[in-house]
Amino acid sequence: MDLQEMETYDVVGVGFGPANLSLAIALAEEAADLSAVFFERRPRLSWHPGMMVPSARMQVSFLKDLVTFRNPRSAFGFVSYLHESGRLSRFVNNQDFFPTRREFHDYLEWAEAKLRPHVRYGAEVVAVRAPAGTHGPVDRVLVEVRDASAPGGVRPVQARNLVISTGLVPRMPGGIDRDESVWHSSEFLDRFRERDPAGLRRVAVAGAGQSAAEIVRFLYDALPDARVHAIVPSYGYSIADSTPFANQVFDPDAVDHYFHGSPRARDAFWRYHKNTNYSVVDDEVIRDLYRRAYDDEVSGAERLDFVPLSRVAAVKSVMGDTRVTVYSTAREDCYDLDVDVLVCATGYDPMDPSGVLGELAGQCLREADGRVRVDRDYRLVTDPDLHCGIYLQGGTEHTHGLSSSLLSNVAARSGEITRSIGARLAHELGNGVRP
Repeated sequence: MDLQEMETYDVVGVGFGPANLSLAIALAEEAADLSAVFFERRPRLSWHPGMMVPSARMQVSFLKDLVTFRNPRSAFGFVSYLHESGRLSRFVNNQDFFPTRREFHDYLEWAEAKLRPHVRYGAEVVAVRAPAGTHGPVDRVLVEVRDASAPGGVRPVQARNLVISTGLVPRMPGGIDRDESVWHSSEFLDRFRERDPAGLRRVAVAGAGQSAAEIVRFLYDALPDARVHAIVPSYGYSIADSTPFANQVFDPDAVDHYFHGSPRARDAFWRYHKNTNYSVVDDEVIRDLYRRAYDDEVSGAERLDFVPLSRVAAVKSVMGDTRVTVYSTAREDCYDLDVDVLVCATGYDPMDPSGVLGELAGQCLREADGRVRVDRDYRLVTDPDLHCGIYLQGGTEHTHGLSSSLLSNVAARSGEITRSIGARLAHELGNGVRP
């Protein structure tokens, strides 16, 4: 296809979860003259569907929605959603800042429905490259999207700016792969619904964070005849620090302090405030689990087995069972635990843009430790000849701090990216660069 005939967009988004949904809203509200399209490989909007367990609550305020910290007057805010849904007064009567995950997902779907014309679902970006025959500065890139209806099964479009938001990558314990009886928490509910509950009599959950604790509680309640083993690397679940001063680490201003901070300052952010979000559990969930364990002890049932100072060292299938080798830090030895299912709530790795960028990744500058360099406006620092803006929504913990993979700053970040793209395109237009 001739480049002149190809669809060209000011903004092409790779992935369409909450981050790029927030960006789509920001573009609609602040830069409606810019053309934009978003490609999502899944068939619909999806946000941690495997963790929509009953009663699971958000860990951030409803005011940290898709828009409010950028534009509190936006019609896309959570309060507008409640009003349109007829639940505003009842939500207020709850006297709770934290909606359930299910309700927040419903809010995301409500917002997405208003922007659906800009999204292509079931469309996977398979390659990003400079247009063939390009010499000199590259002001746009070719984005190849898998499309069964296109010649050769791939449809190319051109992007003046690319915004990558492919999400976190599920992390399994070293040397352990997922299978029918070994799950990652990201797929938990789908996997659970595929199984006959009567066949789940012994289950184990590895991990010390919120997801691990919520899955333990869910399995205990959903499987009244099962024994649930909670394999925890610490001595017990640690409480999430949600106190006001600590929570300032997620404020928009904290991004500036982190980005411009010295290596020692950045290290202090993680050392002192990692317990606001990583490998920690809400007080209410911890107390629920302890109460269940205590009630079991009183009744003599003891269905809830806490395995502290331990981690999963190996897994293998033995005579239809899943044999989990548990390493005990306390005893410095290993023992085997036979279960029907092992759930690994062992966290996620940050998004890596290199897989999407392919050959263009070589034109992205790197830090001394090999990680990509990122400007304050979330734009990758590239070779001078690559003029196309490449922005990251995620994968910037090393440059922008603890909130990079969380919802806390998604609204403010989307506004910053929108304004950066608008300013750059306006500058190019003024210089006669942009056709």
